[in-house]
Amino acid sequence: MPEHELIGAGLGTIIGAVLALTGAGGGILAVPLLVFGLGLSMVEAAPVGLLAVGLAAAVGALLGLRQGIVRYRAALFIAVIGVCFAPLGLWLAHQLPNAPLALGFAVVLVYACGRIYRKAAHELHHGQPAARAEFLPCVLNPLEGRLRWTLPCARSLAITGVMSGVLSGLLGVGGGFVIIPALTRYTDLDMKSIVATSLAVIALVSTASVITASVSGVMHWAVGVPFAAGAVVGLIIGRQAARFLAGPRLQQLFAVTGMIAAVLLVAKTLL
Repeated sequence: MPEHELIGAGLGTIIGAVLALTGAGGGILAVPLLVFGLGLSMVEAAPVGLLAVGLAAAVGALLGLRQGIVRYRAALFIAVIGVCFAPLGLWLAHQLPNAPLALGFAVVLVYACGRIYRKAAHELHHGQPAARAEFLPCVLNPLEGRLRWTLPCARSLAITGVMSGVLSGLLGVGGGFVIIPALTRYTDLDMKSIVATSLAVIALVSTASVITASVSGVMHWAVGVPFAAGAVVGLIIGRQAARFLAGPRLQQLFAVTGMIAAVLLVAKTLL
C-alpha cells in the first residue's frame, strides 16, 4: 500500500476513535487532519472527510437502530432537508478561494469546541448536564413513545436540517455539532437517543454530499477509501474503549485539541 494511503488509513482510525469517544461532533476534526496530514486543500479534504464521517456514522446509527433509540422519522425529516441544501454548500465552496474557506472552518471549529468545553465544564461542576428550557417544541408522547409533530417542532427540525446540509457541503463537516445541540434544545429525548439520531442524519446527509462531490469530479477516492476504512476500524476500537475513557474530561481534552487545530489552520492559511 502506498505511503499516502497508509497515512490516510491511520488518520481515519484516529477520527473513528474520536467519534466513538466524544460523540457525533468529533468528526469535525477530519478536515484539519486531512489538511495537515495529507496536504489537501479545503475543497479536496471536505468530501473525503464526509466519506469517513458518514460511513462511521452509519455504523453507529445501525447499532442505534438495533437498540431502538434512533428517532428515524425525525432523522429522515432533518436529513431530507439537509440533502436538499448540501449542494448549495458545495456550490459555495467552489466559488470561494481556499483561504476564506479555511478561516471560516476555523471559526466554526472554535465555536463547536467552545460549546463542547462549556458543556463538559458544567457537567464537572454540577454533576449533571445543564437544565433544558421549560418549553420544548418537540416532546415525546408518553403513551406512544413517539415525538409529537407540531408546527413549532417541524420548524425547529427544518432549521436544523438547513444548517447541517449547508455546512456539510461547504466545509465537509457531518453536522453533529449542530444537530446534537439542536435536538438537546428542541426535544426531550435522552442523550443516547439524541446521539444515535444525529448519527443517522449525518450518515444520510454525508452520503448525498459524497455522491454530489463524485458527480462533480472533486472526490479523491484513492485517499477517501483508506481514510474511511480506517475510520470504521477506529470507531469499533473506540466503542470498546469508551466505557473506560469517555466523560467530561475527555470532552474538554477534545475541545482544547480542536481549538489548537483551529489556530494552526489559521496560521497555515495566513502565514
